[in-house]
Amino acid sequence: MIGDVKWSHLRDIMRIEDEEERIFYLNEVSTENWSVRTLERNIHTGYYKRMLSSQLPDKSVVTRDFIKDPYVLEFMGIDPTDDPSERVVETAAINNMQKFLLELGKGFSFVARQMHICTETSDFYIDLVFYNYILKCFIIVDLKVEKLTHEAIGQMDMYVRMFDDLKRQPGDNPTIGLIMCTDKDETMVKYSVLNESKQIFASKYMLVLPTEEEIRRELERNQEIYGLVKDKTE
Repeated sequence: MIGDVKWSHLRDIMRIEDEEERIFYLNEVSTENWSVRTLERNIHTGYYKRMLSSQLPDKSVVTRDFIKDPYVLEFMGIDPTDDPSERVVETAAINNMQKFLLELGKGFSFVARQMHICTETSDFYIDLVFYNYILKCFIIVDLKVEKLTHEAIGQMDMYVRMFDDLKRQPGDNPTIGLIMCTDKDETMVKYSVLNESKQIFASKYMLVLPTEEEIRRELERNQEIYGLVKDKTE
């Protein structure tokens, strides 16, 4: 056993060809105390590659270590052909919170569902609110059962500003907003505040366990999308 890494972990990790990927999983198993089942699932769903796919040089430490794209939520038991509502997806996340937190990644703790934010003139409700004790900031999540829209981006931009103004405490870092949607395209990434904002992110989520080929295609698609962003900022 190496640290907290047991032979059963090593057996799976040794099958990985890429050395950097092997080191990544060794570190994660040791520091995050992954079970063998969690390790096997994360290898199968391309956890390491999904982290890399969201690493934009102009997005600071957040994308490098804390935002994945896509998220794999097969454990919620939702059949996407049933055309689930946002409330159904939200409820499934709550009912499977331990697994949902593991999929989100390091340092996340659950704060609230449908958090009420009240201004002088309006009432708003944020789907899910988390606090990340490593980033020392709130992360608010908006769940969408449709393709990313500019309305969703504008709404999240407003939510982040409101949350920073009304809920953020002294000592907290700026709030991060994450839109989890069923799909997105390069146009929304390139011509919206997602391009330059260090506080707002959008990631696709998948309700069924993808094949390795599906993960590969999705990561290649993300590289194409974010390549357009990078070209603009260079």
